[in-house]
Amino acid sequence: MTPAADPLRRSRTSALWIGVIVFAVVLVLLLVFVLQNTQPVRISYLGATGDIPLAVAMLLATAAGILLTAVAGSLRIRQLRRRVPGRRKH
Repeated sequence: MTPAADPLRRSRTSALWIGVIVFAVVLVLLLVFVLQNTQPVRISYLGATGDIPLAVAMLLATAAGILLTAVAGSLRIRQLRRRVPGRRKH
C-alpha cells in the first residue's frame, strides 16, 4: 500500500492534535507546580524589593534563562550563517 493510499497515515491535523495533548499535559504539570509552591519569598533585584510566591519567582527566573539562551543561540546562528560562502541574502 502506498503512503498516499493509507487512510491512517499521519497528517498535519494529527500532529497538531498530539501537540495540543502534550501542551495540555505540560500545562497541568505547571499548574500543580504553582499550586504546591505558593509560599511567599522576598526578592531583591537592582534595588527593587518585593514579596512574591515562590512558583512565580522560579517561573520568572526560568523565563529569563530561556530568553538569554534564545538570544545567545540566535546570535551564534547569525554568525555561522554569515560565514557560509555563496549564501544569498533575502
